Amino acid sequence: MAGMTDTAFRRLVKRQGGCGLVVTEMVSAEGLVRGIDRTLEYAEYTEEERPISVQIFGGDPEKMAAAAQIVEGMGADIVDVNMGCPVPKIAKHNAGCSLMREPAHAATVIAAMSKAVRIPVTVKMRAGWNEDELNAPTLARMVEDAGAAAIAVHGRTASQSYSGSADWELVARIAESLTIPVLGSGDCIDARQVIERLRSGVDGVLVGRGVLRNPWILAQAADMAAGRPPRDVTPEDRGKFLLEYIALLLEERVREPEGFRHTAVPPPARPYDSGVAGHDRWVVNKIRALGSWYTKGLDNGSHLRTAINTAGSLADLRETIEAFFLTPVSATS
Repeated sequence: MAGMTDTAFRRLVKRQGGCGLVVTEMVSAEGLVRGIDRTLEYAEYTEEERPISVQIFGGDPEKMAAAAQIVEGMGADIVDVNMGCPVPKIAKHNAGCSLMREPAHAATVIAAMSKAVRIPVTVKMRAGWNEDELNAPTLARMVEDAGAAAIAVHGRTASQSYSGSADWELVARIAESLTIPVLGSGDCIDARQVIERLRSGVDGVLVGRGVLRNPWILAQAADMAAGRPPRDVTPEDRGKFLLEYIALLLEERVREPEGFRHTAVPPPARPYDSGVAGHDRWVVNKIRALGSWYTKGLDNGSHLRTAINTAGSLADLRETIEAFFLTPVSATS
């Protein structure tokens, strides 16, 4: 979810309903401790998003404890430790899922953080590093003993990345064995799957990629949990969501800092967008990234994806969205 679940996107999803807890993008503990502006950008949030969990990654107990204190000082409700990211550039630095390969060290990290802050310290992990190292049940008990307030388990190994299927039976066994809340994650692409997972014995469900495809999935699941039919999402709804996202992203680049926990620094320009200027370039890039997920499963979604990726300006991008989602199809004789 890195690069995707920024504060603007999280706010829009929250406004659709059904969303309990929101979690930030991964934030480097090293970057927080050193006060790097770009790192602080990843951790920013608004009051509208509460309850908010700031997810950090790292492997040094002292720095993780210091980073947790910074997160607490920012006013976050929860500090979450990422022990699930399989990306090599994260895992190779004794962070992310590589922490699962050293359970005792991982527990030491959680113990140091739990002693350093008053807010809950939670952990996100995977089933294990690979099929030969399915140690999530053992590690879950160890971090519970070390002071973790809750854990989330993605039912795949690091070596699987996002291939194959998540093992929800393993997640359910872990939930049954612990006294702290256990959340499950993996393969929740539609609202019915969310409801099925909630009935598996877990205390909650985290939805990541499913929200990128359908920002209404949580609202639809809430409808179903309450005995209501899941709300319909019209093409107009989908088009307006993208246009509102563009508007919020633009506001982030010109806003006053009041209401935000940190000011944001525009990321560097990407070379393939040399024809788009300044802040507009950054917004176009964000919509392109979301579009790779948002267009999946739509009729003519590949055509929309191509049009978004070739838009030369924000005006072109808006016209593309309006034409695809908001322009009525002419009747043919």
